[in-house]
Amino acid sequence: MNLDLPYPTRRMPLLASNMVACSQPLAAQAGLSMLYLGGNAVDAALAAAIALTVVEPIMNGIGGDLYALVWHQSTLHGLDATGSAPAAWTPERFAGRAEMPRTGWDSVTVPGQVSGWKSLSDRFGALPFERLFAPAIRYAEEGFAVSPVVASAWPMLSDLVNDVPGFGQAFLPGGRAPAAGEKWRFPDQARTLAEIAASGGESFYRGALGRRSSTARGAPAAR
Repeated sequence: MNLDLPYPTRRMPLLASNMVACSQPLAAQAGLSMLYLGGNAVDAALAAAIALTVVEPIMNGIGGDLYALVWHQSTLHGLDATGSAPAAWTPERFAGRAEMPRTGWDSVTVPGQVSGWKSLSDRFGALPFERLFAPAIRYAEEGFAVSPVVASAWPMLSDLVNDVPGFGQAFLPGGRAPAAGEKWRFPDQARTLAEIAASGGESFYRGALGRRSSTARGAPAAR
């Protein structure tokens, strides 16, 4: 193998039988831990994605969507876990607008990510669904040092939604975003993830978690 790289960088390739790459080291470690437990690449990817909702909470929240490409047994599989639009989203509701709003309830679809986690786990995973949540739950319960990249994005992205009820209380303790190196804990998210794991995602859509969210925030009905 020729390692004489023609670029002005000191970075060298990482050589290993298995590896997990994502935007945050703790999430990558979460994925790698699934491989140590006998899981496969899908288990590792899911554990990393679930952990990202904790370690990059203002960029990768639970209420997002999911897209995946999986190469399995010489076949490429694709998953589009984009959430459904609320039933109240009629053409008349958005008449006269030049573009869709970026914030507020008129920008929120039913989150498809959790259903995507479960679908991928059921179809391709080797480990029990609930086990994939263990690293993320531990990070949320015990806390972790906020990384510089996440710390720099936290206040900027918070400005877009800091007037949403409950956001500041949850994500801006003391009225500000955490700085790089500060310890961030979110026990409420740990409990939410544990309930999603135990119910196979059902609580998030049709159980206690979904009912609490709809009651607290007046969420529009999904179709």
